[in-house]
Amino acid sequence: MVRGAASALTAVGLVACLSSCTIGPSADSEPEERLPQPTLQAPTETSPQPEPPEDTAPPPSAELQTALDAAVNEVVQAYGGVAEVAIVGTSGEYSAGDASGFASWSTIKVPIAIAALNTNPGLAGQAAMAIQSSDNAAAMTLWQSTTPEAVEAVLAQGGAPIAVQSQYVRPEFSPFGQTQWTVTEQARFASHLRCVDGSSPVVELMGAITPAQSYGVGTLPAARFKGGWGPSATNGGYEVRQFGLVHDDAGRDVALALAVRSGDGSYQSGQAMASELAALVRPALNTAPESHC
Repeated sequence: MVRGAASALTAVGLVACLSSCTIGPSADSEPEERLPQPTLQAPTETSPQPEPPEDTAPPPSAELQTALDAAVNEVVQAYGGVAEVAIVGTSGEYSAGDASGFASWSTIKVPIAIAALNTNPGLAGQAAMAIQSSDNAAAMTLWQSTTPEAVEAVLAQGGAPIAVQSQYVRPEFSPFGQTQWTVTEQARFASHLRCVDGSSPVVELMGAITPAQSYGVGTLPAARFKGGWGPSATNGGYEVRQFGLVHDDAGRDVALALAVRSGDGSYQSGQAMASELAALVRPALNTAPESHC
């Protein structure tokens, strides 16, 4: 009798175990309500998600933005005034600082030269002088050979659909040089520049800027760029700006633009400030997006 009772108890215990020992989601969870019909598929355990390691590097976009912010802050601390830098490529647009309100100055000679050569290739000599040494008389010849609408079409094809200043607003300076063209718009234009119709000869000229003007962006690897400078309409301090294409360490094209006005307002300080900003940005080129074209 004892053996039979023990066997019966064992059988009951086995049935109870089989009916109640289903593995739940956690050891301390409440037992589920018994269903009238047996479950056809036992619930599976949810695997815990692995936590990222503590030393995970920031994404390239965050790293680039941090580098641009730091570069602008450092040059403004050193020189005073204002500064802005922008990089535009296939994965986005990045900028730091604020140089809003700057005139385009001689940087506008790039789309003017492209528009002029598209209709009159015989002006190649004037284009070379206007781009390589920023000759104003040569630039005026190019301007008079084309139309504001043609220049605007070049800008639009390069991703910068802006209005070109065609009337004199400061009599001592060319009308087109007073065009409002933001730093980010210039970087965007640089990013698309090689896809613009007729841009190839002008891009080639941008790679052979006279040494006296090869500061700032011109100090970066394989720079194809154009600069412009002139006194601010508000305080007379020299605005210095540049845009173009440069190489990172892997030889990729990176499109960038910068603009500065030093605290003392001199052109010499503006040159030094632009060169310092370019040097600070250079390591970040490796995390920058490649240009569109």
